[in-house]
Amino acid sequence: MQKQKKTDREIIANYIPEQTVDMVLHWIEQYNFRMRIKRKRNTKLGDYRPPFDGRGHFITINHDLNKFAFLITLVHEVAHLTNWDKNKNRVKPHGAEWKKDFQELMLPLLKQNIFPDDVHHAIDKYMRNPAASSCSDLHLMRVLKRYDKNNTSMHLEELPRNSKFKISNGKVFIKGEKQRTRFKCVEIASKQTYFVSALMEVEIVE
Repeated sequence: MQKQKKTDREIIANYIPEQTVDMVLHWIEQYNFRMRIKRKRNTKLGDYRPPFDGRGHFITINHDLNKFAFLITLVHEVAHLTNWDKNKNRVKPHGAEWKKDFQELMLPLLKQNIFPDDVHHAIDKYMRNPAASSCSDLHLMRVLKRYDKNNTSMHLEELPRNSKFKISNGKVFIKGEKQRTRFKCVEIASKQTYFVSALMEVEIVE
């Protein structure tokens, strides 16, 4: 017996709050974009690619995000799409035009009873001046991580300075001084310096 293919609704419902499924399906139809769920990426939660070479709008989102983080990331990327439709590459990717589109897409969601109070308040604060990535708003990311299914990982900001740590790709670093929302770290093998997110999931190396 052939296994029945899941519908778009069934797939999307696994990743976002139930109350938002119809709205997201409407966005997919209205803005005519393809969306792919990707494996975990340490450098980004999602991305948007504008139409190119006969292919339409394309959005990717990491599969391991909790439903609230997934939805916020999707709104972030759809705002890139709407901004591109109106302005193409004539404006900055995360300039005033993108911020306005992000806020307009988020407002209807905030008016519904979708987010827990702590997430709602964190989004409300973030909305006053949305950043290039929700990852760069540490308060919002800390709150969102409370709703991860396996919230047992250690984050870089929790380690003392000069700690040796490993990230998911196996690379080992020494933690250095803080630079705004990131820490200046040196990869041991290459001696190269990287700026690593304070909320990067890490493993201590003895």
